[in-house]
Amino acid sequence: MTAFPKILQNDRAGTVLIALLLLAGVLVPLLNLSTGEASPLHVSTYTMTLLGKYLCYALLAIAVDMAWGYLGILSLGHGAFFALGGYAMGMYLMRQIGTRGVYGHPILPDFMVFLNWKALPWFWHGFNWFGFALLMVILVPGALAGIFGWLAFRSRVTGVYLSIMTQALTYALMLAFFRNEMGFGGNNGLTDFKDILGFSLQSDFTRAGLFVASALALAAGYLACRYITGSRLGRLCTAIRDQEDRARFIGYRVEDAKLWIFTFSAILAGIAGALYVPQVGIINPTEFAPLASIEIVIWVAVGGRATLYGAVIGALMINYAKSVLTAAFPDAWLFGLGALFVLVTIFLPDGVAGLLKQTRFFGKRVPS
Repeated sequence: MTAFPKILQNDRAGTVLIALLLLAGVLVPLLNLSTGEASPLHVSTYTMTLLGKYLCYALLAIAVDMAWGYLGILSLGHGAFFALGGYAMGMYLMRQIGTRGVYGHPILPDFMVFLNWKALPWFWHGFNWFGFALLMVILVPGALAGIFGWLAFRSRVTGVYLSIMTQALTYALMLAFFRNEMGFGGNNGLTDFKDILGFSLQSDFTRAGLFVASALALAAGYLACRYITGSRLGRLCTAIRDQEDRARFIGYRVEDAKLWIFTFSAILAGIAGALYVPQVGIINPTEFAPLASIEIVIWVAVGGRATLYGAVIGALMINYAKSVLTAAFPDAWLFGLGALFVLVTIFLPDGVAGLLKQTRFFGKRVPS
């Protein structure tokens, strides 16, 4: 019991964040399930699902902040890890449909029947078990990040060249997953999910459970990242970010530290993707698009890199603004996002977190 407050010691912003997440995890489902639609306190299922999606994005932003803010690796490919985690969960959800699909096939998903597949591909086996799917949510993004990082870091690829390589990785995966013969639904992806663990995805209770799971995952992800950044490994990462050559020359195994943190951040992104898919009801190759990964970096920059809580703030702020402004100004939203990034870079180099640090409440006790 003493580990929890110790992790958040001298982290007022983190303490407030965890408290708000726990409060939201209780109040939002309660106001959805126990109040009528006519009540002014009622939270609609649509709003609860939208908030759950935002929380998944916030967990993804924390993953990017670990790699970029604390390690100095500007990854433009974390959308790939997010999408892989989402596809792993989507494959499980597709296997749960069974004979309730359009074609009524007991084993093959509808898109495979439509494409005249005769048998289930080998890599789909096992996804009828939830535990196996969860294992793949962790292993697939982690293995890809581990292999990619091992090759890149030991070749001492850094800076803009590494960023380009991560972007090329996600672009290559996007092109691959668009192909029907890959066995992942092609450009339509995976959709028409029915239930998870036997609970209908159309039920308000299931939606509430997914919201609570997203809030708890974000809280756990924040605490895990804060624990790492406050450890010796975290201090080494900061040293690598600021003076990589000096850290290497005094004997630290720079490549191992970079590989560990990069892989860990990929796993966090995969978990975020797995929670995202059952709430939005679809996963397709557009999640691999390089633009999506660039947008994640903007969330972190606007919120404030190397703070963790700033990444959460940036993700929530921008995605809420996106939901509002894309309806009001659908053609101008991307220009607004670009302008926001430029303005924050010029006038708020430390992001929203930088403003919070200047306040009396957060100013002197928030670690960075």
